[in-house]
Amino acid sequence: MAHSADLETPLADLHRELGARMVPFAGYSMPVQYPKGILAEHNWTRESAGLFDVSHMGQAFLVGPDHATTARALEALTPGDFQALAPGRIRYTLLTTPEGGIIDDLMVTRSADPNEDGTLTLVVNAGRKAIDYAHIAANLPEGVVLEPAEDLALVALQGPRAAEVLARHCPDAASMGFMTAARLAFDGIDCHVSRSGYTGEDGYEISVKADDSEALVRILLAEPEVEPIGLGARDSLRLEAGLCLYGHDIDEATSPVEADLGFALAKRRRAEGGFPGAGRILGELAAGPARLRVGIKPEGRAPAREGTEIRDASGTTIGIVTSGGFGPTAGGPVAMGYVAAEHAAPGTPVTLLVRGKDLAASVVALPFVPHRYFRKQA
Repeated sequence: MAHSADLETPLADLHRELGARMVPFAGYSMPVQYPKGILAEHNWTRESAGLFDVSHMGQAFLVGPDHATTARALEALTPGDFQALAPGRIRYTLLTTPEGGIIDDLMVTRSADPNEDGTLTLVVNAGRKAIDYAHIAANLPEGVVLEPAEDLALVALQGPRAAEVLARHCPDAASMGFMTAARLAFDGIDCHVSRSGYTGEDGYEISVKADDSEALVRILLAEPEVEPIGLGARDSLRLEAGLCLYGHDIDEATSPVEADLGFALAKRRRAEGGFPGAGRILGELAAGPARLRVGIKPEGRAPAREGTEIRDASGTTIGIVTSGGFGPTAGGPVAMGYVAAEHAAPGTPVTLLVRGKDLAASVVALPFVPHRYFRKQA
């Protein structure tokens, strides 16, 4: 999309009122930071509750006559098990190519409402929206349709204080478990609330009609625990959490196995196959992939950015950094990238070529900062 004609989210005027620095991102004009800056926003989210506008993401409904039909339609495009998805539950999945690459990663929710039994809600990446929708629509069986929801906004409230803040306006949100969703009222505003997010922290994503979004966001920002957070901190938070960013850490050349996203390959689908790219993906599961996504911890203070070469002890190039920067919570530079599988064990010493200089680093286990998702006690 041309940056000269960037789209705006329903909250764009509010971002400018709050002093945001707006930048082009995935065809939208988005806030990269507010006056307090990326470091403060990152730390605030880890310590309290950060509010993110993610309305640029694509929200759509996959609608069929009943759950089994809709689930099978989605299973023909992904390696996920949606027939077994319980009402009110969310699953992370991947649209895969016939060659086993990743078209996009997305979240799929089965409604808890029996009246919506044939409906699955999809949330896809902003920069892949048009590609995903065209791909899904072109591969659906008779009787199942994709309905993009252009009239919805999406905001994420993330951090250790998120639950207590949201419960003041939406009491039922507090008892929700991680990766569950429900239709709730927020001070009388109808919302679809998911206990999920992409920061590694506890939190929620709130889908709301675009016309109601500014009122809801102003109510949340009036709470002392809540600050607005831009794309800059969103990136450093997800990197510390070891979470992939489409177009950087995963793309159509990357397989789910290489990307260490095996958890998205459902047990039944591993046994049955029958999804796009199953030949390559199941082959890599059995034999191991040639390369693997790993965490990389540079020594010293210089960050290794995307595109940095990774070398072994003898100076041979063994991989490349796909995401990198400073990790405020980790207390130093952090990176993710792909290395040849024989170099992927945590503790393996590597060298990074940063600005023409060799910097010592090591392969480390992900995430850099432990996840703090809310798991309900059984």
